[in-house]
Amino acid sequence: MIHLCSMERFIVICALLLQVGLCAAQKEGFGLGVMAGDPTGLSGKYWLSGDRALAFGLAWGVWGRYLHLHGDYTVQNIQLLQEEDATLDLYYGGGLRMRSWSGGRYWRGGRWYEEGRSSVGLGIRLPIGVDLTVDGLPLDVFLEVVPTLELLPGTYLDLDLSVGARYWF
Repeated sequence: MIHLCSMERFIVICALLLQVGLCAAQKEGFGLGVMAGDPTGLSGKYWLSGDRALAFGLAWGVWGRYLHLHGDYTVQNIQLLQEEDATLDLYYGGGLRMRSWSGGRYWRGGRWYEEGRSSVGLGIRLPIGVDLTVDGLPLDVFLEVVPTLELLPGTYLDLDLSVGARYWF
């Protein structure tokens, strides 16, 4: 009979979980990670089926000092590059973005505004990006450019740009 101390049990459990994670595919399940750029924060993706997914972010706008929240419906059905165990896919879609500024000073439409109140912005996102996956790794790396039509509090075009990585559960 084998007796394992608590540290050995912990190591065995972690090794088993890692093995299960290494077998995970990136086109199913849920991925959570980070993104850097504008905005910078948390990034998530949930595969609905086949090549369709919901992507979301909760972040901080580095240049404009705002809280950023977005949700997108994406399609990832164009394979740009296929190597032995790596794939580079193009994805595109549509979604919504909400930004919230507090403290009276905020960035909108290419300039700073000084108002003694908070402000909320709402826009329509059109994300276009590339996603790199490697067979056997529960990670993906992405780069996305997102033209956004800001609707509230004023109408103007904006651009988000982020690079990031997600771990797949």
